[in-house]
Amino acid sequence: METYLESLHARDLALARACSLGNEAAWDFFVAEYRQELYRTARAIVRHGDSRDPAARELADSLYADLYGLRESARGRKSLFDYFHGRSKLSTWLRAVLAQRYVDEIRRAQRTQPIENQDGEERVDVASQAATSLRNMAPDGTLAPERAKHIAILQVALVTAIAALAPRDRLRLAYYYADERTLAEIGRLMGEHEATASRKLDRTRRELRRTVETALRDGKKLSNAQVQECFERAREKWPFDLTGRLRSG
Repeated sequence: METYLESLHARDLALARACSLGNEAAWDFFVAEYRQELYRTARAIVRHGDSRDPAARELADSLYADLYGLRESARGRKSLFDYFHGRSKLSTWLRAVLAQRYVDEIRRAQRTQPIENQDGEERVDVASQAATSLRNMAPDGTLAPERAKHIAILQVALVTAIAALAPRDRLRLAYYYADERTLAEIGRLMGEHEATASRKLDRTRRELRRTVETALRDGKKLSNAQVQECFERAREKWPFDLTGRLRSG
């Protein structure tokens, strides 16, 4: 058994090294072998069973650019695979990377709210989440006035930010969110590698976030806490249909 595991780890390490060096055949093999594993892991991490859940898709797909190694450093190409040393199965390492990335995203979104208890264990405040959802609903089940106001402010800022994007960036977003196309399909349609599509999607999402946050803080004079509340209330149940805006020339 030990010899078998060692051979598996050696195979995984060889695959990771080849992908890190930019071997296209190795990358294609990795995608074919691990894509569904990444999606399954992402769905488990975000605790949602829907195979088309956008949060799970986004979590998994955001990893491709870093794995492929499109980020340039002073020493040249840098791939996330460089940090895999074969001490565990590649699938185990990928699950850990995805989980850490999810935790990092939560920390960035909740900068003022710790997500660990005193023992260092991850804390999921279910009661707080439920209370927030109830607070945002009126007795008749419609949006409470305060949440409706935040949603309206956020929508204006988001529509303006989308309009300012380059046409190809809007098209890439439309392919991903409106058409629910895979990164490979987007790459073929845009004439770019799927890892490039992943990197550009990630860049555009971050650009949109920065632009919207600036508009809310500087234009609407909202505090950081109010800006975060706008995003949290929209995240509970996405209220916007931006398909037309994304497809506009």
